[in-house]
Amino acid sequence: MASQISSSPSVKSPFIQSHSVSLRIWHWLTFLFITGSIITVALNSTLLSPRDNVKLVQEQLQRKGLTATEEQAFAVSHEYEEKVWDVHKLLGYGLAFLFLARIVIEFTQPNDEKVRSRIKRAIELKKNPENKAEYIHYLRVRLSYAIFFLLLFCMVLTGLGMAFGRNFGFTREIRGVLHNLHEIAQYLIYIFIVVHLAGVVIAENRGIKGIVSGMINGNKHEH
Repeated sequence: MASQISSSPSVKSPFIQSHSVSLRIWHWLTFLFITGSIITVALNSTLLSPRDNVKLVQEQLQRKGLTATEEQAFAVSHEYEEKVWDVHKLLGYGLAFLFLARIVIEFTQPNDEKVRSRIKRAIELKKNPENKAEYIHYLRVRLSYAIFFLLLFCMVLTGLGMAFGRNFGFTREIRGVLHNLHEIAQYLIYIFIVVHLAGVVIAENRGIKGIVSGMINGNKHEH
């Protein structure tokens, strides 16, 4: 997220933080898994949409001297869509594991790198009138991260509900509700990622250097 640069050179921006190896690995794995999820959704919504490929399947079969009804052609194109959804499910299981891993990481982090410690420091630092706006913004960013984790929890929980719902006797109506909630959480997370990336780029261009590198090298040299 973007932030205003503090007018006091003696105060380091709260957005420049040290990060443990485990948190950095978690961050980039989560990014990769969510990116993979976006790709699978995009593929099945466009190139591999079964309804859109029925005529294509029929045309290709006709070139080979074969014919197929719309139902048969749909079954073929639908199979490719299902294969991509299988990948989507695997990515979902990975995100479920990463969500649990993040909870474990928080408890095992060094005290000064835990979320509550950073928020506490920001609350103290914002008492300086010169830096108050920056640290209020920082707290708002932390709130947006909290919302992200709630959305991730919702997406993981509903995804698991859809994957294993039949085993627990969930009705079609319940699975339908889970599907709708899953989609809502999913697209809100995608929006968050776009806003987050835009904010990081803006912050880096406004002089707050080290946000990206902090998630690569940990900013350990700053301490």
